[in-house]
Amino acid sequence: MNPTLNTIDIVVSDIAASAEFYALLGLDFKLDPHSPEHAGCDLPNGLHRTPFLPGWKAPVGGPRTLLCFQFDTPAEVDTAYAELTAAGHKGLAEPFDAFWGHRYATIADPDGNGVDLYATLPA
Repeated sequence: MNPTLNTIDIVVSDIAASAEFYALLGLDFKLDPHSPEHAGCDLPNGLHRTPFLPGWKAPVGGPRTLLCFQFDTPAEVDTAYAELTAAGHKGLAEPFDAFWGHRYATIADPDGNGVDLYATLPA
């Protein structure tokens, strides 16, 4: 058996704010005309659609999703972090050179879910 991850669901409180946030990271969410409480997009690397599910009652205890976006260069991590924080999104960890060999930063999406930004550091 070789299961394939092809969908990631993100529960949000405001579809428009979340779609705007993820658009800053290059994702183009479209509202589903048959189900206006959903938005989805096609993703690279075999992931096909990421719907937002507003109004769904998640278990209590904080965010339960962490998304990681890989960039081509460490400078792109710094630029993305700067653009996202300039747009009013909360930075959780400013860009830093991690001991495991990545330039790394974390930002919160509009619902407080962590979004990691990273790129491999040059050798």
